[in-house]
Amino acid sequence: MKLFSLIIPAYKCERTIVRDVTAVMRELNEVHLPYEIIVVVDGYLDKTKEAAEKIKDKRIKVIGYPTNHGKGYAVRYGFSKAGGDVIGFMDSGGDLKPSSLPLMLTMFEFSNADAVIGSKRHPDSKVDYPIWRKIQSFGYQKIVWLLFGLNVRDTQVGMKIYSRKLLETVLPRLLVKKFAFDIEILAVAKYLGYGKIYEAPVELDFSGVISTITVNQLFSIVRNTLQDTLAVFYRLKILHYYDNGNQRKWRYDPELNFRVNTG
Repeated sequence: MKLFSLIIPAYKCERTIVRDVTAVMRELNEVHLPYEIIVVVDGYLDKTKEAAEKIKDKRIKVIGYPTNHGKGYAVRYGFSKAGGDVIGFMDSGGDLKPSSLPLMLTMFEFSNADAVIGSKRHPDSKVDYPIWRKIQSFGYQKIVWLLFGLNVRDTQVGMKIYSRKLLETVLPRLLVKKFAFDIEILAVAKYLGYGKIYEAPVELDFSGVISTITVNQLFSIVRNTLQDTLAVFYRLKILHYYDNGNQRKWRYDPELNFRVNTG
Protein backbone atom coordinates (compact mmCIF):
# COMPACT_ATOMS: atom_id res chain seq x y z
CA MET A 1 0.00 0.00 0.00
CA LYS A 2 1.67 3.21 -1.19
CA LEU A 3 -0.65 5.72 0.49
CA PHE A 4 -3.87 5.55 2.46
CA SER A 5 -6.26 8.49 2.17
CA LEU A 6 -8.97 8.91 4.82
CA ILE A 7 -11.84 11.33 4.24
CA ILE A 8 -13.57 12.81 7.29
CA PRO A 9 -16.76 14.71 6.37
CA ALA A 10 -17.53 17.32 9.00
CA TYR A 11 -20.82 19.15 9.54
CA LYS A 12 -21.08 21.52 12.49
CA CYS A 13 -18.28 19.77 14.37
CA GLU A 14 -16.36 22.73 15.77
CA ARG A 15 -16.37 21.27 19.29
CA THR A 16 -15.28 17.75 18.31
CA ILE A 17 -13.25 17.84 15.09
CA VAL A 18 -9.82 18.33 16.72
CA ARG A 19 -10.50 15.44 19.10
CA ASP A 20 -11.74 13.22 16.25
CA VAL A 21 -8.79 13.87 13.93
CA THR A 22 -6.25 13.50 16.74
CA ALA A 23 -7.74 10.13 17.72
CA VAL A 24 -7.58 8.92 14.11
CA MET A 25 -3.93 9.99 13.85
CA ARG A 26 -3.04 8.01 16.98
CA GLU A 27 -4.47 4.83 15.44
CA LEU A 28 -2.93 5.33 12.00
CA ASN A 29 0.47 6.09 13.49
CA GLU A 30 0.44 2.57 14.95
CA VAL A 31 0.04 1.02 11.49
CA HIS A 32 3.27 2.51 10.15
CA LEU A 33 2.04 3.27 6.66
CA PRO A 34 1.97 6.58 4.82
CA TYR A 35 -1.39 8.31 5.13
CA GLU A 36 -3.24 11.55 4.61
CA ILE A 37 -6.39 12.75 6.35
CA ILE A 38 -8.70 15.01 4.36
CA VAL A 39 -11.25 16.88 6.46
CA VAL A 40 -14.14 18.04 4.27
CA VAL A 41 -16.13 20.83 5.90
CA ASP A 42 -19.66 20.40 4.53
CA GLY A 43 -20.73 24.04 4.67
CA TYR A 44 -19.11 26.93 6.51
CA LEU A 45 -21.89 27.13 9.08
CA ASP A 46 -19.76 27.34 12.23
CA LYS A 47 -16.06 27.31 13.20
CA THR A 48 -15.35 23.71 12.12
CA LYS A 49 -12.88 24.74 9.41
CA GLU A 50 -10.99 27.10 11.71
CA ALA A 51 -10.82 24.45 14.44
CA ALA A 52 -9.51 21.75 12.09
CA GLU A 53 -6.88 24.09 10.68
CA LYS A 54 -5.35 24.38 14.16
CA ILE A 55 -3.98 20.84 13.75
CA LYS A 56 -0.49 21.51 12.45
CA ASP A 57 0.52 18.39 10.57
CA LYS A 58 1.45 18.14 6.89
CA ARG A 59 -0.62 14.95 6.59
CA ILE A 60 -3.83 16.83 7.42
CA LYS A 61 -5.68 18.69 4.67
CA VAL A 62 -8.70 20.83 5.47
CA ILE A 63 -10.98 21.61 2.53
CA GLY A 64 -14.65 22.48 2.08
CA TYR A 65 -17.19 24.83 0.55
CA PRO A 66 -19.63 27.48 1.81
CA THR A 67 -22.97 25.66 1.31
CA ASN A 68 -24.04 22.40 2.97
CA HIS A 69 -24.55 19.67 0.33
CA GLY A 70 -24.86 16.51 2.46
CA LYS A 71 -22.57 13.67 3.45
CA GLY A 72 -22.57 11.93 0.07
CA TYR A 73 -21.36 15.05 -1.70
CA ALA A 74 -18.77 15.75 1.01
CA VAL A 75 -17.32 12.23 0.75
CA ARG A 76 -17.17 12.40 -3.05
CA TYR A 77 -15.53 15.81 -2.83
CA GLY A 78 -12.90 14.34 -0.51
CA PHE A 79 -12.39 11.32 -2.77
CA SER A 80 -11.67 13.66 -5.68
CA LYS A 81 -8.83 15.28 -3.73
CA ALA A 82 -7.33 12.02 -2.41
CA GLY A 83 -3.98 10.74 -3.64
CA GLY A 84 -4.05 7.27 -2.10
CA ASP A 85 -4.32 3.93 -3.88
CA VAL A 86 -6.59 2.93 -0.98
CA ILE A 87 -9.21 5.47 0.06
CA GLY A 88 -11.65 5.42 2.95
CA PHE A 89 -13.99 7.63 4.89
CA MET A 90 -15.03 7.86 8.50
CA ASP A 91 -17.82 9.87 10.11
CA SER A 92 -16.93 12.61 12.55
CA GLY A 93 -18.83 13.32 15.75
CA GLY A 94 -17.43 10.81 18.20
CA ASP A 95 -19.83 7.84 18.05
CA LEU A 96 -17.47 5.71 15.93
CA LYS A 97 -14.09 4.90 17.43
CA PRO A 98 -11.09 4.87 15.06
CA SER A 99 -9.65 1.79 16.77
CA SER A 100 -11.13 -0.33 13.94
CA LEU A 101 -9.04 1.33 11.23
CA PRO A 102 -5.81 -0.72 11.68
CA LEU A 103 -7.74 -4.01 11.46
CA MET A 104 -9.71 -2.82 8.42
CA LEU A 105 -6.50 -1.87 6.62
CA THR A 106 -4.95 -5.24 7.48
CA MET A 107 -8.03 -7.06 6.19
CA PHE A 108 -8.01 -4.98 3.04
CA GLU A 109 -4.41 -5.78 2.18
CA PHE A 110 -4.48 -9.44 3.25
CA SER A 111 -7.69 -10.19 1.30
CA ASN A 112 -6.82 -8.02 -1.71
CA ALA A 113 -10.30 -6.60 -1.17
CA ASP A 114 -12.38 -4.27 -3.27
CA ALA A 115 -13.89 -2.81 -0.10
CA VAL A 116 -13.89 -3.34 3.65
CA ILE A 117 -16.86 -1.87 5.52
CA GLY A 118 -17.52 -1.42 9.21
CA SER A 119 -20.44 -3.45 10.53
CA LYS A 120 -22.45 -3.12 13.73
CA ARG A 121 -23.54 -6.75 13.30
CA HIS A 122 -20.09 -8.27 13.13
CA PRO A 123 -19.78 -10.70 16.06
CA ASP A 124 -16.72 -8.86 17.38
CA SER A 125 -18.28 -5.40 17.25
CA LYS A 126 -18.83 -3.43 20.44
CA VAL A 127 -21.97 -1.35 20.08
CA ASP A 128 -24.03 0.77 22.45
CA TYR A 129 -26.89 2.61 20.80
CA PRO A 130 -30.62 3.09 21.45
CA ILE A 131 -33.14 0.34 20.79
CA TRP A 132 -35.03 2.51 18.28
CA ARG A 133 -31.81 2.85 16.27
CA LYS A 134 -31.36 -0.94 16.34
CA ILE A 135 -34.91 -1.51 15.09
CA GLN A 136 -34.51 1.13 12.38
CA SER A 137 -31.17 -0.34 11.27
CA PHE A 138 -32.45 -3.94 11.25
CA GLY A 139 -35.52 -3.04 9.18
CA TYR A 140 -33.53 -1.01 6.69
CA GLN A 141 -30.96 -3.77 6.20
CA LYS A 142 -33.73 -6.27 5.42
CA ILE A 143 -35.00 -3.91 2.74
CA VAL A 144 -31.47 -3.52 1.32
CA TRP A 145 -30.95 -7.30 1.20
CA LEU A 146 -34.28 -7.84 -0.59
CA LEU A 147 -33.62 -5.09 -3.14
CA PHE A 148 -29.93 -5.59 -3.90
CA GLY A 149 -28.86 -8.97 -2.52
CA LEU A 150 -25.77 -7.49 -0.89
CA ASN A 151 -24.13 -10.25 1.10
CA VAL A 152 -23.35 -8.04 4.09
CA ARG A 153 -25.19 -7.56 7.35
CA ASP A 154 -24.78 -3.81 7.72
CA THR A 155 -24.23 -1.12 5.10
CA GLN A 156 -24.83 2.05 7.11
CA VAL A 157 -21.80 2.37 9.38
CA GLY A 158 -19.84 5.48 8.48
CA MET A 159 -16.47 3.76 8.19
CA LYS A 160 -15.50 2.21 4.85
CA ILE A 161 -12.37 1.57 2.79
CA TYR A 162 -12.29 1.16 -1.00
CA SER A 163 -9.75 0.44 -3.70
CA ARG A 164 -9.00 3.40 -5.92
CA LYS A 165 -9.95 1.29 -8.95
CA LEU A 166 -13.46 0.70 -7.56
CA LEU A 167 -13.96 4.40 -6.89
CA GLU A 168 -12.73 5.47 -10.31
CA THR A 169 -15.22 3.05 -11.91
CA VAL A 170 -18.21 3.74 -9.67
CA LEU A 171 -18.11 7.39 -8.61
CA PRO A 172 -18.84 9.02 -12.00
CA ARG A 173 -22.07 7.00 -12.25
CA LEU A 174 -23.54 8.04 -8.91
CA LEU A 175 -26.39 10.47 -8.40
CA VAL A 176 -27.11 10.41 -4.64
CA LYS A 177 -25.56 13.35 -2.81
CA LYS A 178 -27.25 13.20 0.58
CA PHE A 179 -29.25 10.09 1.48
CA ALA A 180 -28.47 6.42 0.65
CA PHE A 181 -25.01 7.31 -0.65
CA ASP A 182 -23.56 4.22 1.08
CA ILE A 183 -26.09 1.96 -0.60
CA GLU A 184 -25.64 3.41 -4.05
CA ILE A 185 -21.87 2.98 -4.08
CA LEU A 186 -21.99 -0.61 -2.73
CA ALA A 187 -24.89 -1.72 -4.95
CA VAL A 188 -23.30 -0.27 -8.10
CA ALA A 189 -19.90 -1.71 -7.17
CA LYS A 190 -21.38 -5.20 -6.77
CA TYR A 191 -23.37 -4.82 -10.00
CA LEU A 192 -20.18 -3.91 -11.89
CA GLY A 193 -18.31 -6.95 -10.60
CA TYR A 194 -16.59 -5.72 -7.46
CA GLY A 195 -17.61 -8.62 -5.27
CA LYS A 196 -14.79 -8.76 -2.71
CA ILE A 197 -16.60 -6.70 -0.09
CA TYR A 198 -15.88 -7.70 3.51
CA GLU A 199 -17.22 -6.62 6.89
CA ALA A 200 -15.09 -5.61 9.86
CA PRO A 201 -15.97 -5.09 13.53
CA VAL A 202 -16.45 -1.58 14.88
CA GLU A 203 -16.72 0.11 18.23
CA LEU A 204 -19.74 2.38 18.36
CA ASP A 205 -21.03 4.31 21.35
CA PHE A 206 -23.79 6.90 21.14
CA SER A 207 -23.62 7.84 24.83
CA GLY A 208 -22.36 11.38 25.24
CA VAL A 209 -22.42 12.09 21.51
CA ILE A 210 -23.43 15.62 20.63
CA SER A 211 -26.32 15.40 18.18
CA THR A 212 -27.26 18.17 15.76
CA ILE A 213 -30.39 16.35 14.53
CA THR A 214 -33.89 16.95 15.92
CA VAL A 215 -36.63 14.29 16.04
CA ASN A 216 -38.44 15.86 13.08
CA GLN A 217 -35.20 15.96 11.11
CA LEU A 218 -34.59 12.29 11.94
CA PHE A 219 -37.96 11.20 10.54
CA SER A 220 -37.25 13.27 7.44
CA ILE A 221 -33.86 11.57 7.03
CA VAL A 222 -35.42 8.10 7.33
CA ARG A 223 -38.09 8.94 4.73
CA ASN A 224 -35.61 10.49 2.32
CA THR A 225 -33.18 7.59 2.74
CA LEU A 226 -35.90 5.09 1.83
CA GLN A 227 -36.93 7.18 -1.18
CA ASP A 228 -33.34 7.40 -2.41
CA THR A 229 -32.82 3.67 -1.83
CA LEU A 230 -35.86 2.81 -3.95
CA ALA A 231 -34.63 5.24 -6.60
CA VAL A 232 -31.26 3.44 -6.71
CA PHE A 233 -33.10 0.13 -7.12
CA TYR A 234 -35.20 1.56 -9.96
CA ARG A 235 -32.15 2.90 -11.79
CA LEU A 236 -30.15 -0.28 -11.20
CA LYS A 237 -32.71 -3.02 -11.87
CA ILE A 238 -35.32 -1.38 -14.11
CA LEU A 239 -33.53 1.30 -16.11
CA HIS A 240 -30.09 -0.38 -16.09
CA TYR A 241 -28.82 3.15 -15.69
CA TYR A 242 -25.43 2.14 -14.31
CA ASP A 243 -24.54 -0.28 -17.12
CA ASN A 244 -21.26 0.20 -18.99
CA GLY A 245 -23.07 0.50 -22.32
CA ASN A 246 -25.76 2.88 -21.16
CA GLN A 247 -25.46 6.31 -22.77
CA ARG A 248 -25.58 9.17 -20.31
CA LYS A 249 -25.21 12.90 -20.39
CA TRP A 250 -21.91 13.75 -18.77
CA ARG A 251 -20.45 17.02 -17.59
CA TYR A 252 -17.18 17.79 -15.87
CA ASP A 253 -17.61 19.08 -12.32
CA PRO A 254 -14.60 21.26 -11.47
CA GLU A 255 -15.38 21.08 -7.75
CA LEU A 256 -15.49 17.28 -7.68
CA ASN A 257 -12.66 17.03 -10.22
CA PHE A 258 -14.31 14.25 -12.25
CA ARG A 259 -17.16 13.67 -14.64
CA VAL A 260 -20.65 13.30 -13.23
CA ASN A 261 -23.88 12.31 -14.88
CA THR A 262 -26.72 14.76 -15.08
CA GLY A 263 -29.54 12.26 -15.22
